[in-house]
Amino acid sequence: MEAILIVEDDITLGIMLKTWLSKKGFDVSTVSNIARAKKHIDNQPVDLILSDLRLPDYDGIDLLKWINEKCLNIPLIIMTGYADIQSAVLAMKLGARDYISKPVNPEELLKKIAEALQSKKEPASETHKTAASKRKGTHPALLEEKDTLAYLEGKSDVAKQLYNYVGLVAPTNMSVLVNGSSGTGKEYIAHRIHQLSKRKDKPFIAVDCGAIPKELAASEFFGHVKGSFTGALTDKTGAFVAANGGTIFLDEIGNLSYEIQIQLLRALQERKIRPVGSTHEIAVDIRLISATNENLELAIEKGNFREDLYHRINEFTLRIPALKERREDILLFANFFLDQSNKELDKKLIGFDAKASEALLSCHWPGNLRQMKNIIKRATLLAQGSYITLAELGSELLEASTVPNLNMSLRNEETEKEHIIEALKRTGNNKSKAALLLGIDRKTLYNKLKLYQIDL
Repeated sequence: MEAILIVEDDITLGIMLKTWLSKKGFDVSTVSNIARAKKHIDNQPVDLILSDLRLPDYDGIDLLKWINEKCLNIPLIIMTGYADIQSAVLAMKLGARDYISKPVNPEELLKKIAEALQSKKEPASETHKTAASKRKGTHPALLEEKDTLAYLEGKSDVAKQLYNYVGLVAPTNMSVLVNGSSGTGKEYIAHRIHQLSKRKDKPFIAVDCGAIPKELAASEFFGHVKGSFTGALTDKTGAFVAANGGTIFLDEIGNLSYEIQIQLLRALQERKIRPVGSTHEIAVDIRLISATNENLELAIEKGNFREDLYHRINEFTLRIPALKERREDILLFANFFLDQSNKELDKKLIGFDAKASEALLSCHWPGNLRQMKNIIKRATLLAQGSYITLAELGSELLEASTVPNLNMSLRNEETEKEHIIEALKRTGNNKSKAALLLGIDRKTLYNKLKLYQIDL
Protein backbone atom coordinates (compact mmCIF):
# COMPACT_ATOMS: atom_id res chain seq x y z
CA MET A 1 0.00 0.00 0.00
CA GLU A 2 1.53 3.33 -1.12
CA ALA A 3 1.93 5.97 1.56
CA ILE A 4 0.81 9.51 0.76
CA LEU A 5 1.59 12.54 2.93
CA ILE A 6 -0.77 15.53 2.60
CA VAL A 7 0.69 18.88 3.71
CA GLU A 8 -2.29 21.23 3.99
CA ASP A 9 -3.25 23.86 6.56
CA ASP A 10 -6.89 23.84 5.45
CA ILE A 11 -8.10 21.17 7.87
CA THR A 12 -11.39 20.55 6.02
CA LEU A 13 -9.65 20.02 2.68
CA GLY A 14 -7.01 17.82 4.30
CA ILE A 15 -9.64 15.56 5.89
CA MET A 16 -11.63 15.37 2.66
CA LEU A 17 -8.58 14.35 0.62
CA LYS A 18 -7.48 11.85 3.27
CA THR A 19 -10.92 10.20 3.36
CA TRP A 20 -11.23 10.01 -0.41
CA LEU A 21 -7.69 8.72 -1.05
CA SER A 22 -7.99 6.18 1.77
CA LYS A 23 -11.05 4.75 0.02
CA LYS A 24 -8.88 4.42 -3.09
CA GLY A 25 -6.50 2.13 -1.20
CA PHE A 26 -3.75 4.53 -0.09
CA ASP A 27 -2.18 4.86 3.36
CA VAL A 28 -2.74 8.60 3.94
CA SER A 29 -1.32 10.91 6.60
CA THR A 30 -1.92 14.65 7.01
CA VAL A 31 0.14 17.46 8.56
CA SER A 32 -0.51 21.20 8.63
CA ASN A 33 2.96 22.71 8.18
CA ILE A 34 6.42 22.10 6.74
CA ALA A 35 8.13 21.39 10.08
CA ARG A 36 5.75 18.51 10.81
CA ALA A 37 6.10 17.27 7.24
CA LYS A 38 9.90 17.02 7.60
CA LYS A 39 9.56 15.18 10.91
CA HIS A 40 7.06 12.75 9.37
CA ILE A 41 9.32 12.05 6.38
CA ASP A 42 12.31 11.44 8.66
CA ASN A 43 10.39 8.87 10.72
CA GLN A 44 8.07 7.11 8.29
CA PRO A 45 8.21 5.88 4.67
CA VAL A 46 6.50 8.22 2.18
CA ASP A 47 5.87 7.35 -1.45
CA LEU A 48 4.30 10.64 -2.53
CA ILE A 49 3.64 14.12 -1.14
CA LEU A 50 0.67 16.40 -1.84
CA SER A 51 1.64 19.83 -0.60
CA ASP A 52 -0.14 23.14 -0.52
CA LEU A 53 2.00 25.94 -1.91
CA ARG A 54 1.44 28.38 0.91
CA LEU A 55 1.70 27.12 4.49
CA PRO A 56 1.93 28.81 7.91
CA ASP A 57 5.70 28.37 8.48
CA TYR A 58 7.23 27.91 5.01
CA ASP A 59 5.90 27.04 1.56
CA GLY A 60 5.88 23.97 -0.68
CA ILE A 61 8.98 25.15 -2.54
CA ASP A 62 10.99 25.09 0.72
CA LEU A 63 9.88 21.51 1.30
CA LEU A 64 10.89 20.64 -2.26
CA LYS A 65 14.37 22.13 -1.76
CA TRP A 66 14.77 20.15 1.48
CA ILE A 67 13.80 16.91 -0.30
CA ASN A 68 16.35 17.64 -3.05
CA GLU A 69 19.09 18.40 -0.51
CA LYS A 70 18.48 15.05 1.19
CA CYS A 71 18.38 13.29 -2.24
CA LEU A 72 15.04 11.68 -1.45
CA ASN A 73 13.21 10.01 -4.30
CA ILE A 74 9.74 11.21 -3.29
CA PRO A 75 7.58 12.77 -6.01
CA LEU A 76 5.82 15.95 -4.89
CA ILE A 77 2.63 17.40 -6.34
CA ILE A 78 1.91 21.06 -5.61
CA MET A 79 -1.67 22.14 -4.85
CA THR A 80 -2.26 25.79 -5.64
CA GLY A 81 -4.86 28.46 -6.32
CA TYR A 82 -5.06 30.25 -9.68
CA ALA A 83 -3.18 33.30 -8.40
CA ASP A 84 -0.15 31.16 -7.56
CA ILE A 85 0.29 29.42 -10.91
CA GLN A 86 3.59 31.26 -11.44
CA SER A 87 4.96 29.83 -8.21
CA ALA A 88 3.73 26.38 -9.22
CA VAL A 89 5.68 26.66 -12.45
CA LEU A 90 8.76 27.66 -10.43
CA ALA A 91 8.24 24.61 -8.23
CA MET A 92 8.22 22.37 -11.30
CA LYS A 93 11.48 23.91 -12.45
CA LEU A 94 12.94 22.91 -9.09
CA GLY A 95 11.77 19.34 -9.49
CA ALA A 96 8.11 19.09 -8.46
CA ARG A 97 6.45 16.19 -10.24
CA ASP A 98 3.30 18.14 -11.11
CA TYR A 99 0.82 20.71 -9.86
CA ILE A 100 -2.96 20.77 -9.56
CA SER A 101 -5.18 23.83 -9.22
CA LYS A 102 -7.69 24.34 -6.44
CA PRO A 103 -10.52 23.48 -6.14
CA VAL A 104 -9.07 20.02 -6.63
CA ASN A 105 -10.71 17.75 -9.20
CA PRO A 106 -10.55 14.29 -7.55
CA GLU A 107 -10.28 12.30 -10.79
CA GLU A 108 -7.59 14.59 -12.18
CA LEU A 109 -5.69 14.31 -8.91
CA LEU A 110 -5.92 10.52 -8.96
CA LYS A 111 -4.52 10.49 -12.49
CA LYS A 112 -1.59 12.70 -11.49
CA ILE A 113 -0.91 10.55 -8.43
CA ALA A 114 -0.81 7.40 -10.56
CA GLU A 115 1.64 9.03 -12.98
CA ALA A 116 3.86 10.25 -10.15
CA LEU A 117 3.95 6.85 -8.43
CA GLN A 118 4.78 5.20 -11.74
CA SER A 119 7.79 7.49 -12.06
CA LYS A 120 9.16 6.02 -8.82
CA LYS A 121 9.17 2.59 -10.44
CA GLU A 122 11.54 3.63 -13.25
CA PRO A 123 14.94 1.90 -13.35
CA ALA A 124 17.51 3.46 -11.09
CA SER A 125 19.57 4.79 -13.99
CA GLU A 126 16.52 6.56 -15.39
CA THR A 127 15.61 7.93 -11.98
CA HIS A 128 19.10 9.31 -11.49
CA LYS A 129 18.99 10.83 -14.95
CA THR A 130 15.71 12.55 -14.18
CA ALA A 131 16.90 13.74 -10.79
CA ALA A 132 20.06 15.15 -12.34
CA SER A 133 18.04 17.10 -14.88
CA LYS A 134 15.87 18.49 -12.12
CA ARG A 135 18.87 19.61 -10.11
CA LYS A 136 19.92 21.59 -13.19
CA GLY A 137 16.55 23.33 -13.10
CA THR A 138 15.15 21.49 -16.09
CA HIS A 139 11.63 20.10 -16.04
CA PRO A 140 11.33 16.51 -17.38
CA ALA A 141 9.10 17.76 -20.19
CA LEU A 142 12.03 19.82 -21.47
CA LEU A 143 14.59 18.44 -23.84
CA GLU A 144 18.00 17.71 -22.39
CA GLU A 145 20.54 20.49 -22.76
CA LYS A 146 22.55 18.49 -25.29
CA ASP A 147 19.59 18.31 -27.65
CA THR A 148 19.46 20.48 -30.72
CA LEU A 149 16.51 22.59 -29.66
CA ALA A 150 15.42 23.77 -26.25
CA TYR A 151 11.70 23.18 -26.11
CA LEU A 152 8.82 22.45 -23.79
CA GLU A 153 6.52 19.62 -24.77
CA GLY A 154 3.65 20.58 -22.48
CA LYS A 155 1.46 18.67 -20.08
CA SER A 156 -2.00 18.89 -21.68
CA ASP A 157 -3.74 15.72 -22.82
CA VAL A 158 -3.35 16.65 -26.50
CA ALA A 159 0.36 17.29 -26.00
CA LYS A 160 0.84 13.94 -24.25
CA GLN A 161 -0.99 12.17 -27.08
CA LEU A 162 1.15 13.93 -29.71
CA TYR A 163 4.44 12.97 -28.08
CA ASN A 164 3.23 9.45 -27.48
CA TYR A 165 2.76 9.17 -31.26
CA VAL A 166 6.18 10.73 -31.82
CA GLY A 167 7.73 8.07 -29.60
CA LEU A 168 5.93 5.29 -31.50
CA VAL A 169 6.85 6.41 -35.03
CA ALA A 170 10.38 7.70 -34.36
CA PRO A 171 12.19 4.28 -34.27
CA THR A 172 10.66 3.28 -37.62
CA ASN A 173 11.63 4.36 -41.13
CA MET A 174 8.11 5.50 -41.98
CA SER A 175 7.67 8.78 -43.87
CA VAL A 176 5.92 11.24 -41.57
CA LEU A 177 3.68 14.15 -42.53
CA VAL A 178 3.38 16.81 -39.81
CA ASN A 179 0.22 18.94 -40.03
CA GLY A 180 -0.09 22.14 -38.07
CA SER A 181 -0.72 25.86 -38.28
CA SER A 182 2.17 28.25 -38.69
CA GLY A 183 4.19 28.65 -35.50
CA THR A 184 3.12 25.42 -33.78
CA GLY A 185 6.61 23.87 -33.79
CA LYS A 186 6.60 21.52 -36.79
CA GLU A 187 10.38 21.63 -37.24
CA TYR A 188 10.89 20.79 -33.57
CA ILE A 189 8.71 17.69 -34.02
CA ALA A 190 10.85 16.69 -36.99
CA HIS A 191 14.02 17.16 -34.93
CA ARG A 192 12.55 15.13 -32.10
CA ILE A 193 11.65 12.24 -34.40
CA HIS A 194 15.20 12.26 -35.73
CA GLN A 195 16.71 12.37 -32.24
CA LEU A 196 14.66 9.35 -31.17
CA SER A 197 15.39 7.36 -34.34
CA LYS A 198 18.16 4.94 -35.27
CA ARG A 199 19.50 7.71 -37.53
CA LYS A 200 20.17 10.15 -34.66
CA ASP A 201 23.95 10.10 -35.24
CA LYS A 202 23.51 10.94 -38.93
CA PRO A 203 22.68 14.33 -40.52
CA PHE A 204 19.38 16.17 -40.13
CA ILE A 205 18.83 18.49 -43.09
CA ALA A 206 15.92 20.94 -43.16
CA VAL A 207 14.68 22.55 -46.38
CA ASP A 208 12.14 25.39 -46.45
CA CYS A 209 10.17 24.55 -49.59
CA GLY A 210 8.34 27.86 -49.48
CA ALA A 211 11.56 29.86 -49.77
CA ILE A 212 13.06 28.05 -52.79
CA PRO A 213 12.65 29.76 -56.17
CA LYS A 214 11.07 27.40 -58.70
CA GLU A 215 14.09 27.49 -61.01
CA LEU A 216 16.53 26.58 -58.22
CA ALA A 217 14.49 23.86 -56.48
CA ALA A 218 16.10 20.93 -58.34
CA SER A 219 19.56 22.23 -57.50
CA GLU A 220 18.65 22.66 -53.80
CA PHE A 221 17.28 19.11 -53.56
CA PHE A 222 19.67 17.19 -55.81
CA GLY A 223 22.71 19.46 -56.28
CA HIS A 224 24.33 20.44 -59.58
CA VAL A 225 27.63 20.15 -61.43
CA LYS A 226 29.79 23.06 -62.44
CA GLY A 227 28.61 24.75 -65.64
CA SER A 228 25.19 23.04 -65.71
CA PHE A 229 23.45 26.45 -65.89
CA THR A 230 24.29 30.13 -65.74
CA GLY A 231 25.71 30.88 -62.32
CA ALA A 232 26.75 27.27 -61.56
CA LEU A 233 30.38 28.21 -60.95
CA THR A 234 31.16 25.19 -58.75
CA ASP A 235 29.71 21.77 -57.96
CA LYS A 236 26.92 21.87 -55.36
CA THR A 237 25.86 19.10 -52.98
CA GLY A 238 22.08 18.92 -52.72
CA ALA A 239 20.00 18.33 -49.59
CA PHE A 240 19.37 14.65 -50.38
CA VAL A 241 23.07 13.81 -50.56
CA ALA A 242 23.84 15.96 -47.51
CA ALA A 243 21.19 14.03 -45.55
CA ASN A 244 22.40 10.58 -46.71
CA GLY A 245 22.01 8.07 -43.88
CA GLY A 246 19.96 10.54 -41.87
CA THR A 247 16.76 12.54 -42.09
CA ILE A 248 15.58 15.19 -44.55
CA PHE A 249 12.85 17.57 -43.42
CA LEU A 250 10.80 19.32 -46.11
CA ASP A 251 8.98 22.21 -44.48
CA GLU A 252 5.84 23.63 -46.17
CA ILE A 253 5.95 20.94 -48.84
CA GLY A 254 2.63 22.17 -50.20
CA ASN A 255 4.43 25.18 -51.72
CA LEU A 256 6.46 23.04 -54.19
CA SER A 257 5.70 23.46 -57.87
CA TYR A 258 4.08 20.58 -59.72
CA GLU A 259 7.24 19.96 -61.76
CA ILE A 260 9.41 19.64 -58.66
CA GLN A 261 6.85 17.31 -57.09
CA ILE A 262 7.40 14.90 -60.00
CA GLN A 263 11.18 14.93 -59.47
CA LEU A 264 10.76 14.50 -55.73
CA LEU A 265 8.44 11.53 -56.19
CA ARG A 266 10.96 9.81 -58.47
CA ALA A 267 13.78 10.35 -55.95
CA LEU A 268 11.68 8.91 -53.13
CA GLN A 269 10.56 5.90 -55.16
CA GLU A 270 13.96 4.96 -56.57
CA ARG A 271 16.12 6.23 -53.69
CA LYS A 272 18.41 7.68 -56.33
CA ILE A 273 19.04 11.28 -57.36
CA ARG A 274 20.76 12.89 -60.33
CA PRO A 275 22.41 16.30 -59.84
CA VAL A 276 21.42 18.94 -62.36
CA GLY A 277 23.72 18.64 -65.38
CA SER A 278 25.10 15.24 -64.36
CA THR A 279 24.71 11.91 -66.20
CA HIS A 280 25.36 9.84 -63.09
CA GLU A 281 22.86 8.80 -60.45
CA ILE A 282 23.68 8.76 -56.73
CA ALA A 283 22.04 6.28 -54.35
CA VAL A 284 20.69 7.90 -51.18
CA ASP A 285 19.37 6.45 -47.93
CA ILE A 286 17.14 9.01 -46.22
CA ARG A 287 14.18 9.17 -43.87
CA LEU A 288 11.63 11.73 -45.04
CA ILE A 289 9.67 14.03 -42.73
CA SER A 290 7.42 16.64 -44.35
CA ALA A 291 5.36 19.45 -42.87
CA THR A 292 2.53 21.64 -44.08
CA ASN A 293 -0.01 24.14 -42.79
CA GLU A 294 -2.23 23.59 -45.83
CA ASN A 295 -4.94 21.07 -46.59
CA LEU A 296 -3.10 18.83 -49.06
CA GLU A 297 -6.23 16.77 -49.78
CA LEU A 298 -7.91 19.96 -50.98
CA ALA A 299 -4.80 20.82 -53.00
CA ILE A 300 -5.06 17.39 -54.66
CA GLU A 301 -8.70 18.09 -55.59
CA LYS A 302 -7.62 21.39 -57.16
CA GLY A 303 -4.78 19.71 -59.08
CA ASN A 304 -2.06 21.59 -57.19
CA PHE A 305 -0.55 18.57 -55.43
CA ARG A 306 0.13 15.07 -56.73
CA GLU A 307 -1.91 12.35 -55.06
CA ASP A 308 0.83 9.73 -55.57
CA LEU A 309 3.36 12.01 -53.85
CA TYR A 310 0.89 12.63 -51.01
CA HIS A 311 0.60 8.91 -50.29
CA ARG A 312 4.39 8.54 -50.50
CA ILE A 313 5.06 11.21 -47.85
CA ASN A 314 2.08 10.31 -45.66
CA GLU A 315 2.79 6.87 -44.24
CA PHE A 316 2.10 8.35 -40.81
CA THR A 317 0.42 11.67 -39.97
CA LEU A 318 1.03 13.80 -36.89
CA ARG A 319 -1.28 16.72 -36.16
CA ILE A 320 0.14 19.45 -33.95
CA PRO A 321 -2.62 21.18 -31.97
CA ALA A 322 -2.84 24.95 -32.06
CA LEU A 323 -1.86 26.73 -28.85
CA LYS A 324 -5.48 27.72 -28.19
CA GLU A 325 -6.29 23.97 -27.96
CA ARG A 326 -3.70 23.55 -25.19
CA ARG A 327 -4.95 25.93 -22.51
CA GLU A 328 -3.20 23.98 -19.73
CA ASP A 329 0.13 24.56 -21.47
CA ILE A 330 -0.15 28.30 -22.08
CA LEU A 331 1.38 29.55 -18.82
CA LEU A 332 3.99 26.78 -18.90
CA PHE A 333 5.14 27.93 -22.35
CA ALA A 334 4.95 31.57 -21.34
CA ASN A 335 7.30 30.98 -18.41
CA PHE A 336 9.56 28.85 -20.56
CA PHE A 337 9.93 31.66 -23.09
CA LEU A 338 10.41 34.13 -20.25
CA ASP A 339 13.34 32.04 -18.98
CA GLN A 340 14.86 32.07 -22.47
CA SER A 341 14.37 35.82 -22.80
CA ASN A 342 15.86 36.46 -19.36
CA LYS A 343 19.03 34.63 -20.40
CA GLU A 344 19.25 36.30 -23.80
CA LEU A 345 18.54 39.82 -22.56
CA ASP A 346 20.35 39.46 -19.21
CA LYS A 347 17.17 40.16 -17.22
CA LYS A 348 15.86 38.61 -14.00
CA LEU A 349 12.08 38.82 -14.31
CA ILE A 350 10.16 36.47 -12.03
CA GLY A 351 6.96 35.98 -14.04
CA PHE A 352 3.65 37.59 -15.04
CA ASP A 353 1.23 39.50 -12.83
CA ALA A 354 -2.40 38.36 -12.49
CA LYS A 355 -3.83 40.52 -15.32
CA ALA A 356 -1.03 39.56 -17.69
CA SER A 357 -1.62 35.86 -16.90
CA GLU A 358 -5.33 36.26 -17.60
CA ALA A 359 -4.56 37.95 -20.93
CA LEU A 360 -2.19 35.15 -21.92
CA LEU A 361 -4.87 32.57 -21.14
CA SER A 362 -7.65 34.40 -23.01
CA CYS A 363 -5.61 35.08 -26.17
CA HIS A 364 -6.52 33.07 -29.29
CA TRP A 365 -2.81 32.94 -30.33
CA PRO A 366 -3.27 32.93 -34.12
CA GLY A 367 0.52 32.83 -34.52
CA ASN A 368 0.83 30.07 -31.91
CA LEU A 369 4.16 29.49 -30.14
CA ARG A 370 6.14 31.70 -32.51
CA GLN A 371 3.85 34.64 -31.76
CA MET A 372 4.01 33.98 -28.01
CA LYS A 373 7.80 33.79 -28.02
CA ASN A 374 8.10 37.12 -29.85
CA ILE A 375 5.57 38.88 -27.61
CA ILE A 376 7.23 37.66 -24.41
CA LYS A 377 10.71 38.52 -25.62
CA ARG A 378 9.59 42.07 -26.38
CA ALA A 379 7.76 42.30 -23.05
CA THR A 380 10.86 41.08 -21.20
CA LEU A 381 12.90 43.85 -22.80
CA LEU A 382 10.34 46.52 -21.88
CA ALA A 383 9.58 45.38 -18.31
CA GLN A 384 10.98 47.61 -15.55
CA GLY A 385 9.76 45.70 -12.49
CA SER A 386 9.98 42.10 -11.36
CA TYR A 387 6.86 40.99 -13.24
CA ILE A 388 5.59 41.43 -16.79
CA THR A 389 2.37 43.45 -16.79
CA LEU A 390 -0.42 43.90 -19.31
CA ALA A 391 1.23 47.11 -20.54
CA GLU A 392 4.41 45.32 -21.62
CA LEU A 393 2.50 42.57 -23.47
CA GLY A 394 1.20 45.22 -25.86
CA SER A 395 -1.76 45.78 -28.16
CA GLU A 396 -1.01 42.73 -30.34
CA LEU A 397 -2.00 40.42 -27.50
CA LEU A 398 -5.21 42.34 -26.79
CA GLU A 399 -6.18 42.28 -30.47
CA ALA A 400 -5.56 38.53 -30.65
CA SER A 401 -7.78 38.12 -27.57
CA THR A 402 -10.76 39.75 -29.26
CA VAL A 403 -10.41 38.70 -32.90
CA PRO A 404 -11.26 35.04 -33.57
CA ASN A 405 -8.90 32.94 -35.62
CA LEU A 406 -10.20 32.19 -39.10
CA ASN A 407 -10.30 28.57 -40.18
CA MET A 408 -8.33 27.76 -43.32
CA SER A 409 -9.19 24.08 -43.28
CA LEU A 410 -11.90 24.62 -45.85
CA ARG A 411 -13.46 22.48 -48.51
CA ASN A 412 -14.13 24.92 -51.31
CA GLU A 413 -12.06 27.53 -53.04
CA GLU A 414 -14.56 30.37 -52.90
CA THR A 415 -14.93 30.33 -49.11
CA GLU A 416 -11.17 30.27 -48.69
CA LYS A 417 -10.87 33.33 -50.92
CA GLU A 418 -13.53 35.13 -48.91
CA HIS A 419 -11.70 34.43 -45.64
CA ILE A 420 -8.45 35.81 -47.05
CA ILE A 421 -10.22 39.00 -48.19
CA GLU A 422 -11.89 39.35 -44.77
CA ALA A 423 -8.57 38.91 -42.94
CA LEU A 424 -6.94 41.58 -45.11
CA LYS A 425 -9.89 43.88 -44.48
CA ARG A 426 -9.66 43.42 -40.69
CA THR A 427 -5.93 44.14 -40.68
CA GLY A 428 -5.95 47.10 -43.08
CA ASN A 429 -4.21 45.00 -45.76
CA ASN A 430 -1.33 44.23 -43.42
CA LYS A 431 -0.11 40.91 -44.85
CA SER A 432 1.80 39.84 -41.74
CA LYS A 433 -1.19 40.34 -39.43
CA ALA A 434 -3.54 38.77 -41.97
CA ALA A 435 -1.34 35.67 -42.16
CA LEU A 436 -1.44 35.44 -38.35
CA LEU A 437 -5.25 35.62 -38.34
CA LEU A 438 -5.44 32.91 -40.99
CA GLY A 439 -2.94 30.63 -39.25
CA ILE A 440 -0.58 30.51 -42.24
CA ASP A 441 2.85 31.97 -42.99
CA ARG A 442 3.49 35.01 -45.21
CA LYS A 443 4.83 32.91 -48.09
CA THR A 444 1.66 30.81 -48.20
CA LEU A 445 -0.47 33.96 -48.07
CA TYR A 446 1.43 35.47 -51.01
CA ASN A 447 0.94 32.25 -52.98
CA LYS A 448 -2.81 32.33 -52.30
CA LEU A 449 -3.08 36.02 -53.22
CA LYS A 450 -1.55 35.11 -56.57
CA LEU A 451 -3.69 31.96 -56.96
CA TYR A 452 -6.96 33.82 -56.32
CA GLN A 453 -5.79 36.97 -58.15
CA ILE A 454 -6.49 39.15 -55.13
CA ASP A 455 -5.20 42.66 -55.85
CA LEU A 456 -4.38 45.05 -53.02
